[in-house]
Amino acid sequence: MTPPTSYFDLTKKDKIDALEAAASNLGRPADLLEKDIWVVWALNALFESEWRDHLVFKGGTSLSKVYQAIDRFSEDVDVTYDIRHIIPDLIPDPESPYPPSRSQAKKWTEAVRERLSAWIETNVVPLLKTSIHNENLPASLRQENDIVYLDYEAVRGGNGYVRPAVLLEFGARSTGEPTECHKVKCDLVEGVEGLILPTAHPRVMAAERTFWEKATAVHAYCLRGAFRGGDRYARHWYDLDCLDQVGVAQRAFDDRGLANAVAEHKQHFFRETDTAGEVIDYATAVAGTLCLVPAGEPLEALRQDYQKTTDAGLLRPDAIGFDGLMEKLADLQNRANEMVK
Repeated sequence: MTPPTSYFDLTKKDKIDALEAAASNLGRPADLLEKDIWVVWALNALFESEWRDHLVFKGGTSLSKVYQAIDRFSEDVDVTYDIRHIIPDLIPDPESPYPPSRSQAKKWTEAVRERLSAWIETNVVPLLKTSIHNENLPASLRQENDIVYLDYEAVRGGNGYVRPAVLLEFGARSTGEPTECHKVKCDLVEGVEGLILPTAHPRVMAAERTFWEKATAVHAYCLRGAFRGGDRYARHWYDLDCLDQVGVAQRAFDDRGLANAVAEHKQHFFRETDTAGEVIDYATAVAGTLCLVPAGEPLEALRQDYQKTTDAGLLRPDAIGFDGLMEKLADLQNRANEMVK
């Protein structure tokens, strides 16, 4: 029997053959399957490091790769570095890592921003560079503040929307808790046999907290009329519906302590204003005034971004249409608000 071969040891032609065979078997674009391999490789490198106990994998990619709660390809990796370890000198009570005032919140945020970027440059980048070198991989790194780009040589091009780079976005303004440990594998495993592929065992943010983080971000978009971070934001609405379908939303509704903790965290560290210039009150949002459906120009901008996401193959061909999605989000919004009345 021929022993298994590492995907990374294949010739370019054999990699393409494996990706295209898996794409045919799974009904997923080959370029997304390729990128997924690098996502898992990066997770493994981070969570095999000496900092693994202070890192938390979160966001949409955790929902798809770990909880199988969303049926879409999530391209990037969101990681939280425990705030208690990045600014321990500023936090008097590790059991309550919240700044006592707005001025202190600003001081904490500035310290996190300065130290996190330096920590990434000093620790994360050398770690990944060493791993790339030791494994002789066709990839390189570049850092922009709190983001590390893992640029890889793609063997299978797509339609241009999915870039051949894994974005590793780091944050350090929360503990990331509650967490669970999970095994993560490559999607390619389900499409071809006989290949050795990366696996990872990260600490993962609970899906219920991710629900509230996304719901409050969507709420802020609806009140601001814009989304920070450019395009590709329609996925958050899609994710909320998926989380509702698998029961995560209801569990999040039932956990009032978690809802209030996320609201408090957002109020301290992600202060936003609405179109009238008033500060958005997240505590009020999770207590019966949550808004998940925008109106006017923001709604049309969201529609266009959702279409781009669909056209890029990030969603299944039979994914819910935009108007249907907004109807379901309106229902989710009403249920969330009725739960606390």
